Amino acid sequence: MSLGQKPHGPLRSYGRIKSRTIKARQSDLMDARLPSLSLDLSGPVDPQALMPGAAEVWLEIGFGGGEHMAAQAARRPDVLILGAEPFLNGVASAVRHIEDQALANIRLHQGDARDLLTALPDASLDRVFILFPDPWPKARHHKRRLVQAEVLTELARVIKPGGRLRFATDWAEYADWTLERALKTPSLTWTAERADDWRIPPADHATTRYEQKKLGDCEPVFLEFVRG
Repeated sequence: MSLGQKPHGPLRSYGRIKSRTIKARQSDLMDARLPSLSLDLSGPVDPQALMPGAAEVWLEIGFGGGEHMAAQAARRPDVLILGAEPFLNGVASAVRHIEDQALANIRLHQGDARDLLTALPDASLDRVFILFPDPWPKARHHKRRLVQAEVLTELARVIKPGGRLRFATDWAEYADWTLERALKTPSLTWTAERADDWRIPPADHATTRYEQKKLGDCEPVFLEFVRG
């Protein structure tokens, strides 16, 4: 069953959606560029219609300031990258990266990623990134974590057979939490064969300023899953 058939309700997996005042240039870019970059979720989203001929379609959930998303888009201009982020300041930063690097292969959703997942057709994504999501470390807040059984099931629906999901965190307990739930998702298989597979960043990983702050309680853990 698609997540779209069962509303996810008001519980949010993120906190505030804005902090400091958005800089003047970013604000101007938001006015000028965001309308053409924004995904229309009033109906189903057809990625191939957004970028005809795209070699692949990727999704980054919670792209933060957009650094990783922009780096991946610059490396692979033949790939359409969808990005979902509720934090307004992060969206403004991403629009700046898109403008400064003249990237034509990114489309954005400023809001809950679950709404975008609902709008996507089955087997429409080749890759999904969930990098350093809010860990909600207190036990009473674990229900707010993005990674839940129903979200992993929905991701398995939209990822193509052979497609990949990459999850990264610098909170040891969140890594364990995600691995436990992903291993219970029938269509997802963990690809690791040795410790370095989760301890060493993947070759195509782009480090962000958030990652460099080392705010977690462990070194970054990278979990890669393939859709069966």
